[in-house]
Amino acid sequence: MTTRTRTLGTTGPRVFALGLGCMGMSALYGAADRTESIATIHAALEAGVTLLDTGDFYGMGHNELLIGEALRTAPAPRREQALVSVKFGALRGPGGEWSGYDGRPEAVRNFAAYSLQRLGVDHIDVYRIARLDPDVPIEETVGAIAELVEQGHVRHIGLSELGAATVRRAAATAPIADLQIEYALITRGIEKEILPTTRELGIGITAYGVLSRGLISGHFGRDRQLPANDFRAFSPRFQGENLRHNLDLVDALRGIAAQKGVSVAQIAIAWVLSRGEDIVPLIGARTRERLTESLGALDVTLDAADLAAIEDAVPADAAAGDRYPRAAMAHLDSER
Repeated sequence: MTTRTRTLGTTGPRVFALGLGCMGMSALYGAADRTESIATIHAALEAGVTLLDTGDFYGMGHNELLIGEALRTAPAPRREQALVSVKFGALRGPGGEWSGYDGRPEAVRNFAAYSLQRLGVDHIDVYRIARLDPDVPIEETVGAIAELVEQGHVRHIGLSELGAATVRRAAATAPIADLQIEYALITRGIEKEILPTTRELGIGITAYGVLSRGLISGHFGRDRQLPANDFRAFSPRFQGENLRHNLDLVDALRGIAAQKGVSVAQIAIAWVLSRGEDIVPLIGARTRERLTESLGALDVTLDAADLAAIEDAVPADAAAGDRYPRAAMAHLDSER
């Protein structure tokens, strides 16, 4: 059985071993049910989950308002245990279009002011820019967050999708709790340079995409049709031959899961949990049913033979297709 709590680095808070990624409740995965979304957040808090992850640009503020409502309507003890992690910096238009990132200190303060209001809180527990602003040194952006920490508006500084060299520069500026970055059985690029660097510096990892946006959840059908407002309709890993190849990997994983009497999603999440006590997977459950399944991963024990079988079924670099469309990949400092 996995330890139920973990610490975000050497300077961050103690959190439940799984966090709840709330993006899909507002954006990028098609329509979501508001009532079920709030019920799922409540159920997560009731189960002991503490870390709720969002971005101020998820649904152009919708996700923060949703979390704010969920916190207001949760029982006081559950509300008080919640820690909110917020990403900022993404610039969007009225039609949902993306137009870059803004990491200027004055923008950091502006973004934070609006997030505090939408969330209905007096501080943000972990605050981070979603992507590196290529026109602003990371030292300036992190320094601005550090000022918000000094003022009491933010508790901890986080990073997102940064490469090893940029992580070092950020950590030399102010204490960093964690780096949020994609990490899954079929997304293992951080193992080469980024993860060794965060471990050297005492920075935790909050891993998103642990089920690769549902691709390795065991629930994504080969003939599934995605609506135009679903990010995956344009994601390279969900296209044509790439999708067929990747679902073959899932089928191989399904056999291992069946032998252990668990679901594909549970074994995929358990694998990420097994990578180290410094890693906190973010589960993107949008319903209570999926939340319950994901939480079951905490009871999955993987021994050396299990891990060998999993990595034989899904070797590193086995996935077909990039994790984002080309334009989005260009914004990832972690991929340079």
